[in-house]
Amino acid sequence: MDKIYDLLILGSGPAGLAAGIYAERARLDALVIEKEYVSGGQVVNTYEVDNYPGLPGINGFDMGMKFREHADGLGVKFVTDRAERVECLREGEVPAADAAGRPIYQVVCENETYAARSLIIATGAVHRKLGVPGEEELAGMGVSYCATCDGAFFRNKDVAVVGGGDVAIEDAIFLARGCRKVYVIHRRDELRGAKSLQEKLLSLPNVEMLWSTVVEKIEGDGQVSGLTVKNVKTGEVSALPLQGVFIAVGITPNSEIFEGLVEMDHGYITADETGKTSAPGVFAAGDVRTKALRQIVTAVADGANAVASAERYLAE
Repeated sequence: MDKIYDLLILGSGPAGLAAGIYAERARLDALVIEKEYVSGGQVVNTYEVDNYPGLPGINGFDMGMKFREHADGLGVKFVTDRAERVECLREGEVPAADAAGRPIYQVVCENETYAARSLIIATGAVHRKLGVPGEEELAGMGVSYCATCDGAFFRNKDVAVVGGGDVAIEDAIFLARGCRKVYVIHRRDELRGAKSLQEKLLSLPNVEMLWSTVVEKIEGDGQVSGLTVKNVKTGEVSALPLQGVFIAVGITPNSEIFEGLVEMDHGYITADETGKTSAPGVFAAGDVRTKALRQIVTAVADGANAVASAERYLAE
């Protein structure tokens, strides 16, 4: 490790790519570290994106490639490596703190170790899967993990929401505005979400609750055509014809290696719109941070805000 960067950006989804673009335009000496061979994060597995301004109906993979091409065109530096741990080095350690007495952050990866005066954590999050047959094969073909992203494609169609928490309830309420029928499938006999949300959901005429029920299989040949569901109390198995299934059983942020470095809330890195975390010079952007709305457009905004905060930090 011979070099100390101004900024290391961990992850190259929409937040990390936007951060790379803004960092290059700010003439920061920055490096983007990405564990995958393709940039774009979750978006590359999305069949169609219809809510990003100016790019209606774009294929998710193509969007990820456009973001990366923009960054490459500006000369953003990338390396493919998997971060394993992050160390905060202070005065008296090697490398020592910088001239202003601020810590140096050392990111130890599988292949190399990198150091910088500031970090942007843009490692994203992953949707929890049901782990049932048909889920992987039909992802983006009627299987979705984001109602606000994909709900418009199912107008006047029959869909199901799997889950019983606030997100599942909010998704079902949102979908009920445009879908013909919304089934809510929950493995328990009562919901876990806020009472006010439950009351609103249960009052909707086109919502049907399937209590004590789990999904056994997602059916379809190139497109979702239905579900095989099972009542966990009676053991009865039945077929449920529909065109879409929205899985809302939780999100897991990719934040394990940052435990002890920054404050977290249920695994999400605690940070506001500026991206500032509890550690000096460390910023969080995109799905990995605490926020109300996790969308491509908000991730891109996070990347820009985090770089602006890093600039101010480095200039102080």
